[in-house]
Amino acid sequence: MDLIFLCVFLPLVTVAWGQYGDYYYGPYNYGDNDEWVNVYRQGFNFQCPHGQVIVAVRSVFSKKEGSDRLWNYACMPAAQSLGEPTECWWEEINRAGTEWYQTCSNNGLVAGFQSQYFPSVLDREWQFYCCRYSRRCPYSCWLTTEYPGHYGEDMDMMMYTYDYYIRGATTTFSAVDR
Repeated sequence: MDLIFLCVFLPLVTVAWGQYGDYYYGPYNYGDNDEWVNVYRQGFNFQCPHGQVIVAVRSVFSKKEGSDRLWNYACMPAAQSLGEPTECWWEEINRAGTEWYQTCSNNGLVAGFQSQYFPSVLDREWQFYCCRYSRRCPYSCWLTTEYPGHYGEDMDMMMYTYDYYIRGATTTFSAVDR
């Protein structure tokens, strides 16, 4: 009797655990530490697969490499409650050597980044790849406190809770620190 119970119960637990996986995502897999999306002082273009959004950002800083950063990102499928992506676009470019603040227009969520390094100002310009979904995202926006407190600090920011999304970013720029 115990064997029959185990044969019936085990597949149900497996199915339930598989469904649970739709709502919880464990530690993000960035790959090995050497697998960055860029090398120092070079441009890059990173886009999540269709229907996915950026949920984690990792970055390390090097002053000797032109006060530049290595970047890595993790993607995750957007919640089914948002529906399907209806359109995706590149936002305006945020110029190097300036402070900026930008969110995706038209209720978009960040699904990628494009960046180019400029050695003349030891800074990067940025462009966001944004996607809008068929159902409006119910949210209130605020700036997270998960950012480096000093320009040279490493960064590892993750959206630990499902239904939290990256909608934009801000930066500071110092002509002294570069």
